[in-house]
Amino acid sequence: MNTLNLARISVVRDATSLKLAPLAATVNRELDVASVLCAPFAARWDAESDRRMQLRTPENLKKLMAAQREHTSARATASTAQSQRAAARNASRNPLSAARRSAAVADRAARSHRKVARAALKEAKANYPATLTATAVKAHTLHVLPAGLASWALSTPVDWALWPASVSAGLVAANALVLKLGRRKVQATLPDDLSAEERALMQRLDPSHWVQHADARGLSGTVTTPPAIRRDGIECEIRLDGQWTVKKLRAAAESVRALLGARTELPMLIAAASRGGWAVLRLRTRSAAPDGIIPWVPGGPLGIDMVTGDEVRVPLGLRMLIAGTSGAGKSTASRPLLFEASEGPLNTLVIIDLKKVEGRLWDHRARVASAPVDVAELVDELVDELNERLDVLPKGQATLVPTAERPRITVVVDEGAEVMSHCQKVKVVTGYTEKGAEITETRDALEGLDSIARMGRAACIDLWWMTQSPTYGDGVPRQIAKQLSTRLGLAVESPTEARVVFGESAQEKGWKADELPMPGVAMLRDGKRSPDPVKVVLMDDDRVIALPDQPIWARGTTTAGVPAAQPAERPALRLVKDEAAATAEPAPAAEPVSNRDRVLAAVRDGARTNRDIVDRTGINKGTVSKAVKSLVETGELVKDADHGLVLGGGAEEVSA
Repeated sequence: MNTLNLARISVVRDATSLKLAPLAATVNRELDVASVLCAPFAARWDAESDRRMQLRTPENLKKLMAAQREHTSARATASTAQSQRAAARNASRNPLSAARRSAAVADRAARSHRKVARAALKEAKANYPATLTATAVKAHTLHVLPAGLASWALSTPVDWALWPASVSAGLVAANALVLKLGRRKVQATLPDDLSAEERALMQRLDPSHWVQHADARGLSGTVTTPPAIRRDGIECEIRLDGQWTVKKLRAAAESVRALLGARTELPMLIAAASRGGWAVLRLRTRSAAPDGIIPWVPGGPLGIDMVTGDEVRVPLGLRMLIAGTSGAGKSTASRPLLFEASEGPLNTLVIIDLKKVEGRLWDHRARVASAPVDVAELVDELVDELNERLDVLPKGQATLVPTAERPRITVVVDEGAEVMSHCQKVKVVTGYTEKGAEITETRDALEGLDSIARMGRAACIDLWWMTQSPTYGDGVPRQIAKQLSTRLGLAVESPTEARVVFGESAQEKGWKADELPMPGVAMLRDGKRSPDPVKVVLMDDDRVIALPDQPIWARGTTTAGVPAAQPAERPALRLVKDEAAATAEPAPAAEPVSNRDRVLAAVRDGARTNRDIVDRTGINKGTVSKAVKSLVETGELVKDADHGLVLGGGAEEVSA
């Protein structure tokens, strides 16, 4: 029976312990929070107490006792001199008498000596101060005794709880409680899977360690909460007293790094917490993204958020700035976006690439321009398309709906600095005089790109500006940059470039692209995301080349599966002399099956210039120019000085 009772008691005790465990954990957490709040007061108390104890040396005690004796003697001398002066004044009514004058001089000297002795005593007391506990006891006594007497005199015992004595006692208890809580050791529970670096950082973020070392780093008045480990690293809150703000703490980031002993390359973020007077400190010692390379898959995301582990996607229809220093992985990071922009019947891609590297990989899926003249012509086509789309935009509709006839056009400038250097004053041949001299026009491709940036959204023509020199006037035109609301930034060289990419005030909020590792880590600012780094997927050259062909956009025609036309020949050869031959009755010809056949058929039917061929066939002038050049090289067409384009190989010539 006794054994059974003992078993029952044990079971009841265990059950009670299980029920009380959550309550104990809750109480412990609340005490931890209270300890953090009280730690600054306790730290200042202990620091002052230590300072006083260090001053209470035997030498300072001797000086204090000597100063007290000197002050006592000076006071007695001053009292005697004052009495002698009063006696001399009573003995003679003559203020100029020798006795009165001597007594007055002695009184002034005694008072001066007393003043000096009082100052010396004050200094000696400061050098040998009372203990802080004794001082606190005196201070509390000064209000406890009067408060108790007032409560006794002004009320009955029933009302004493409402009178000064209770308030005074509460102050004494509060002082003791705050000290006890502030000195309470708050120990963070360290998980077993911490690295050596994380373990050291969390120990230094412990409130007890922080409070002890904050003053030496100029961080007095701040105290941390127990740190916690998150998916992306370590996080804790920092309480700020009246002299601190989040902005000021962010400016003292190097002091925080020094206090923690954190390595220089460790990403650190200081931001505002969810409540006033608090800041959040995040140390990115981990990544929520997978380790190693993340291979691209069709339909996959741009990358993985390194803080949350979520997929990061960028929808089409955005005007975007993509920036990153050489080697940061800018071209590689943009490839998943280029794939989406060139995939499907409702999307088409146009690439301006004067470096002739990235565009070559995409010429089976995109219209590519790699020379300044080609860029100028392409931009003219795009502006014409833009104006035509805006003209047909239905009333009351803000944005054109993409169709197979008018797909969404994504215009990608692969290196903005090259376009700014070479495409502002482009000489384009528009024809020839009757003597064979070239007729040229100077065109500015940037003006057209500016129009696309400003008005292209309504016409479903979106501009993506890519550069490795993100500075105004160098790699990013200021007027175009204003229109690029979405910013994808990889590692840049300086804070100045980071501000150009993400905005003047963005660095204070954590958008520090100059601190990103490279290659393959980016930040995406689209108005929704926080400054969490994104590990972008890898899409290598072979994957791009292996992608299936897509229709290549050209104004007025879509050639499915044919590489983009690259106009290399000077456009529009126009004879000023006698163009009436172009109106000759065309000879019957078989229906052409390719662009080359259509060009030959047009010349056979009487077309003598590139412009005539464009008008007759509807093929864009860039494609016509390339086809004419190829046919001239093979001898199938001949450029006659008098008659323009004629068939080669003994074909019939049309007289002027």
